[in-house]
Amino acid sequence: MVFALPHLLVFLLVLLPISSIAQNNGNVTVGNSLTATDNTTSWLSPSGDFAFGFRPLSNQKDLFLLSIWFDKIPDKTVVWYARVDNPVPRGSKVKLDADNGLVLTGPQGDELWTANTIVGTVAYGVMSNTGNFVLQDSSFNNLWESFKNPTDTLLPSQIVERSVVVVLYSRQSETNFSKGRFLLKLQDDGDLVLNTINLPTDNANDPYYNSGTVASVNDSGTSGTAGKQLVFNNSGYIYILRENNQRFPLSQVKLDSTADFYFRATLNFDGVFTQYSHPKTFNANGSWTSLWSMPDNICLATVSNSGSGTCGYNSICTLKSDRRPKCDCPRGYSLLDPNDQYGSCQPDFIQGCQEDKLGPGKDLYSFEVLINTDWPNADYAFLRPYTEDQCKQSCMEDCMCAVTIFRAVKFVFGLLP
Repeated sequence: MVFALPHLLVFLLVLLPISSIAQNNGNVTVGNSLTATDNTTSWLSPSGDFAFGFRPLSNQKDLFLLSIWFDKIPDKTVVWYARVDNPVPRGSKVKLDADNGLVLTGPQGDELWTANTIVGTVAYGVMSNTGNFVLQDSSFNNLWESFKNPTDTLLPSQIVERSVVVVLYSRQSETNFSKGRFLLKLQDDGDLVLNTINLPTDNANDPYYNSGTVASVNDSGTSGTAGKQLVFNNSGYIYILRENNQRFPLSQVKLDSTADFYFRATLNFDGVFTQYSHPKTFNANGSWTSLWSMPDNICLATVSNSGSGTCGYNSICTLKSDRRPKCDCPRGYSLLDPNDQYGSCQPDFIQGCQEDKLGPGKDLYSFEVLINTDWPNADYAFLRPYTEDQCKQSCMEDCMCAVTIFRAVKFVFGLLP
């Protein structure tokens, strides 16, 4: 498969505890603000399930994330965050402004982020029990809401329209909230797709998942079967609503009651879109449980003729029991960036034509055999008919050859010093 180059800009961010304060009915009046400090407060929903504010980040003592999170569970899982180039420093402030909505500024007053352009005058903000932070005018019209500007997570009661350019972007890693290499989108033709993108641009490669919810064609023309909305309903079910109001379910999994469990659906940093549940009990010591995910096998699904895959170049992708990928370097290779387990692998030896001139190839290299492993779309020669021994000999005599693939039985032979 084709794999992605590692990203050089990495922030290690781990969430720490934070205190919260509640408002009447979750309302926040214009002029209110929050400041990023160790003892920062937050704006709570009436139920206390969700909080809006700054999350302090461990290993980065003076850095914070403006976000919304589940506030009653131990790990305070983030479900929305302001997309900025870097985590914000201590002393940063978010203020609810009548003309500009939410305005995030740095310690020196420099503007770091604002809510999308507001048409109208904001009267107040509402941190709702659904996890949606809403800005409304004096007539209760919604001017902006986090549900219509999602990051990597969807919540029950959230609906995404087909007209939205991108639904979800992944993070770069579990603890790095910079924009990652995967996106989920409901296309104009009604098809829900997952793509890898070529950072730092948004240029998307071929989809590695698609729902197939495009309009069908019959004798009278195109029917109204194209998807028009991605719906995460109040019962916790996720489906695509077609133009003819028929539902295309993304999963048939039987769900627990939303009265007893929290639900979320997240495009994980490794490209797997997963729905999770978590017990609601106040003193819950449980963790998030995966209910279903797509695609079925991301290691196979992300094979592409161009762009990045799940793991970096020279890395081997295997699927774990939870259907999440695991990336490993072959023997004789190591991570280019030791802090990026999903990055590219570099050889621990020197290989090249100049080295081959120093002695016969058979004296410099040996073969490492890997079963059921392939690097598709990377071939520069195709030899047939050829035996296994002929494949090995051909690679040994070619100073440009690093791997030979004997596909008849799915063997891979890699040169090692």
